[in-house]
Amino acid sequence: MTDIIQSFADISDRYDVAFVDLWGCMHNGVRAFPDAVAAMQGFRARGGKVVLVTNAPRPRGSVEEQIGKLGIPDDAWDSIATSGDSARAAMFRGAVGNKVWFMGEGRDRSFFEPLHIIENPEEIEEVPLDQAEGIVCCGPFDPHADPAVNRPQFLFAKQKGLKLLCANPDIVVDRGETREWCAGALAALYTEMGGESLYFGKPHPPIYDLARRRYAALDGAISDPRIIAIGDGIRTDILGAQQEDIDSLFITGGLAAEETKTTVAPDSDALKALTEKEMVHPTHAMGFLR
Repeated sequence: MTDIIQSFADISDRYDVAFVDLWGCMHNGVRAFPDAVAAMQGFRARGGKVVLVTNAPRPRGSVEEQIGKLGIPDDAWDSIATSGDSARAAMFRGAVGNKVWFMGEGRDRSFFEPLHIIENPEEIEEVPLDQAEGIVCCGPFDPHADPAVNRPQFLFAKQKGLKLLCANPDIVVDRGETREWCAGALAALYTEMGGESLYFGKPHPPIYDLARRRYAALDGAISDPRIIAIGDGIRTDILGAQQEDIDSLFITGGLAAEETKTTVAPDSDALKALTEKEMVHPTHAMGFLR
């Protein structure tokens, strides 16, 4: 039975580190949520560590710059683990070949920046699809277009046997009041068409391995921490926590606001119906992180 709480402070003393989602929990793509920032500042003031664990398909430095502009201060977090870094490591190890077709917006091209933690990285060349050995997908070219517009390219890629590296398993995000498609929607379509997609963000294990390494590198980190994952994605943040056997806090006022009938807090019956339908069971839930 999921415990509906009023404040993260109600349970925070049970945990040493929080793996916190960004989009939908700490910000909405336009501005930071002040109550969420205050909650993480309070947790850190009591000795907790905050690792921001995000399906952003970009390097951590790019994400750090972005969240600063959105209003998330440095004293609200300790480290950042991005699906982009996890996926970049795989790319530079040759997971989808040396010649790749890139899918994404211009801002996502930081994905190709050198990753110095990889010894003897592969040389990666961006090429047209008809010359590619694999696909690097950071997102759609147009986040408002139906993913099905990519069917012709995906049919060609599938026939060539190309693997698709998905740098962001999220299906959608809400930028302010506008819903946008993410790389996960394209990877799901490619898989549905018979192609092979490789995933590196939540709910898949590589990003949790990275988050644990980022935590272990912090001053004051302990060897067997009590971890809670916080997020608004039932199929990403909460499923991932369940698969990693760690506690979770489901923020229902984000992607699942309508399904959970969240205004200030989730409706308990609607929350139960959603978790039973998804067969994903968060430890705790609240409407908005505070």
